[in-house]
Amino acid sequence: MREYSVPASFTIPEDASMADSVFRYAKECPNLVPFLRLQNGKWTEVTAAQFAKEVSAVAKGLIASGVELGDRVAIMSATRYEWVLLDYAIWTAGGCTVAIYETSSPDQAQWILEDSATKILFIESVAHAEALKEVTEGAADLREVLQIDAGAVEELSKRGAAITDEELHTRRKQVGASSPATLIYTSGTTGRPKGVQLTHSNFYAEVQATQLALHDSMKEGNRTLMFLPMAHVFARAISFGAFESKATVGHTADVTTLVDQFAVFKPDFILSVPRVFEKVYNSAKQKAHDGGKGGIFDKAAATAIEWSEAKEKGGAGLVLNLKHALFDKLVYSKLRAALGGNCTRAVSGGGPLGARLGHFFRGIGVPVYEGYGLTETSAAVTVNTTAEQRVGTVGKPINGHAVKVAEDGELLLKGPVVFSGYWHNDKATAESIVDGWFHTGDLASIDQDGYVSITGRKKEIIVTAGGKNVAPAVLEDALRAHALISQTLVVGDAKPFIGALITLDPEALPGWKQRHGLAENVPFSELSTNVDLVAEIDKAVAEANKKVSKPEQIKKYKILEQDFTVETGELTPTLKLKRNIIHKERSSVIESIYS
Repeated sequence: MREYSVPASFTIPEDASMADSVFRYAKECPNLVPFLRLQNGKWTEVTAAQFAKEVSAVAKGLIASGVELGDRVAIMSATRYEWVLLDYAIWTAGGCTVAIYETSSPDQAQWILEDSATKILFIESVAHAEALKEVTEGAADLREVLQIDAGAVEELSKRGAAITDEELHTRRKQVGASSPATLIYTSGTTGRPKGVQLTHSNFYAEVQATQLALHDSMKEGNRTLMFLPMAHVFARAISFGAFESKATVGHTADVTTLVDQFAVFKPDFILSVPRVFEKVYNSAKQKAHDGGKGGIFDKAAATAIEWSEAKEKGGAGLVLNLKHALFDKLVYSKLRAALGGNCTRAVSGGGPLGARLGHFFRGIGVPVYEGYGLTETSAAVTVNTTAEQRVGTVGKPINGHAVKVAEDGELLLKGPVVFSGYWHNDKATAESIVDGWFHTGDLASIDQDGYVSITGRKKEIIVTAGGKNVAPAVLEDALRAHALISQTLVVGDAKPFIGALITLDPEALPGWKQRHGLAENVPFSELSTNVDLVAEIDKAVAEANKKVSKPEQIKKYKILEQDFTVETGELTPTLKLKRNIIHKERSSVIESIYS
């Protein structure tokens, strides 16, 4: 099928503003608890009345600081309660939030601040202040830098004391559906980041459509722990959706102790990027193998996948159901407990999850509803739901949206969540929106029921010296599924065959070394040539190669000592490969594959 659409069951009022619900809730349900805030190691409730009071105080401070209608105000901070508070306060004051990842380099921050003509910048810490000193002093339009850890919220609340409620709400009501809500700069795997301007109308449509799709997750009484960067559109969209649905959200930036935090917070649903779900699976597998229970885990995982696959073919038989029930007691219940014990579902976005992981998690009783979207689509534009899930796809279009596959296989999108253009970049806008359809740059297929499958990136296609077109994601996703492998970059453009760079998972290595009688401090030169390790990676490559034709298969690979990370600049904040950076930094290693 080349095209599929879902009619809209909602309309967008001309005066729609994403800040309206803050004040509506304060009147209608002041005791509602939309947020839990971590203070002194304990989760404390923030009621709707308290939130509206805090938003008003900060918004008044922004107005007193000279923020006018449409002015850009930037936030550069890790995920925390204040991020959301500032976001809603900026909207209430009539401003437009510029989202900056807290991991951004000074060069990246400089480009965003100057290109957006940001007036006020919120940073989180002293470290940010020091790192950005030259940048902030040189940004022509920047009037002030406020530090969250140094009392920015309290300072603005004092500063705005003379602004009346009437002045505040007069300003707020000047914001409408077409007003700019945010500027998010695409993390950019190539070139300068482009500013994506999203309006209140875009976010309103996203919230309405995702509420309809995920109504059984996002509802009053349910809670979720937000740990993705708030600068990412996926985190913002889920955050807004949860608020509009009266669900409760907590925030944390510490992703190293998530299992411990889940045990305390007990989320009903979680959202994440595929790499986190891969890590959950691989860590559980590695822990089982390290503890001598690898055989049981492997059988349990295979049963979970088989049981989930059977669900799409009429359901499991008696024997499979009995095996599944046995492993539920032995294994699956413990995995659910690691997610806090109350988690019944998850949402995945920001990259392909893969059918194997999708079936595994559904099989253990925590179905992961995979969706698809980009910054330019205000987050999700397709999503799987409880009522309509096809594992391995990214679901059907959300309410009011259409998808189409062009002649060259590119996925095109249309609907109210789609942005209207890039900030001050008419050329890029004209290239991406043609005849009302947004060109995603992703390759896709649509089945007869309207489920979309992403097959690769148009610009990532490798063309070998022999003229063979290869989509690297198929091989990379398959290799990353192995517990020992952290990241993989498939190479081979204009080369005689396909190769790969492979990095090892630092969390999985200690247990593996112990089981194979290797010292913890074994030199990398010795480890990378270890017969057992090479055999294991060879086996993983052979399994991945089964998914593609012979000319597309990996013929040779190199194991790297240093992993690709956000800190090295080789991964985006959502853990996608920055291919051009890796090709540049690791060019000598890539060339050694072919020498």
